[in-house]
Amino acid sequence: MNTRARSLAGLAAIAVVVGVVLAGGRDMPPSSSASAPAVVDSTPTTAPPNDTASDTTSVAAPPETTQPSAPETTDPATPELPDRGVHPELRDIDGWLQSDVTSLEELRGQVVAVQFWTFGCSNCRATLPHMQQLYADYHDQGFEIVGIHAPEFEHEADVDNIVAAAADLGVAWPIALDTEKRTFHFWQEGTRAFWPRIYLLDRDGHIRYDHIGEGRYDEIDAAVRALLAETK
Repeated sequence: MNTRARSLAGLAAIAVVVGVVLAGGRDMPPSSSASAPAVVDSTPTTAPPNDTASDTTSVAAPPETTQPSAPETTDPATPELPDRGVHPELRDIDGWLQSDVTSLEELRGQVVAVQFWTFGCSNCRATLPHMQQLYADYHDQGFEIVGIHAPEFEHEADVDNIVAAAADLGVAWPIALDTEKRTFHFWQEGTRAFWPRIYLLDRDGHIRYDHIGEGRYDEIDAAVRALLAETK
């Protein structure tokens, strides 16, 4: 074979290899890295003219996107418990269930967990076994829970439905009815508010701990113990 023939044969072989590579490339599937979207309630809320949270929207914080969905497996050291000052007021509460208490001020001298929840929220329901355990372990040591029920949907605002749900879910502590979500938004100033959210108040009514969503159960437990141990 002369030099010219060898050159033509070599070019033909290269063309075949390139064609195979290109053909193979077309058959490769595209990569994907899509993540699960957050669950957002964009329904505007109705708030009094002077309510600083009047333009906020409500967000249920799903464990698969922003919050841990299971309790910690180890007992952490006591978390930082900075003093954030006296808790905000309760605004336009429509009544209380399962208690003679009608304000947080009446609970001064106790450590109080304030939880924003609604009975139809799956994230809220997932926290209830831990809340029940806290209540069983520490209630007789000066610990109280106040569940501020802020309904997401209309059927969750019905008092009979709330009473039935509390019985079914084992919610035995005081429930404050925040039907119009005025307190829900006043405490959670900004562009978003969350179900569930827990605040721990010390014996003077100061906010010392704040957690959004599920999880961190051991940490919450450690924080309750630390606040109970503080000098009365």
